[in-house]
Amino acid sequence: MKAEIFNFHGWISETAPDKVTGLMEKLLDSSGFTVLDKVEHAFEPNGFTAVWILAESHLAVHSFPEENKTYVEISSCNRIKNEIFIDGIQNMVILD
Repeated sequence: MKAEIFNFHGWISETAPDKVTGLMEKLLDSSGFTVLDKVEHAFEPNGFTAVWILAESHLAVHSFPEENKTYVEISSCNRIKNEIFIDGIQNMVILD
């Protein structure tokens, strides 16, 4: 088996922690990823970071509410699951 990592990164316009985490968990589930753990941190006065540890690698989000956007980055050793995730997020991506 060849070692490969497939990546995606981009911005979405949602910044509410509950909405972003719900959306990411829905995308991870529909893509077939196996979530092993999740860590979140809320910043004062606003903003948050969340990281999902996946059996296939990881997903991280970092919100910037002052700019109305959240950065999303996923790395995976599974091309098919990564492509399904990307297809699901494509309509939400903001091009900078």
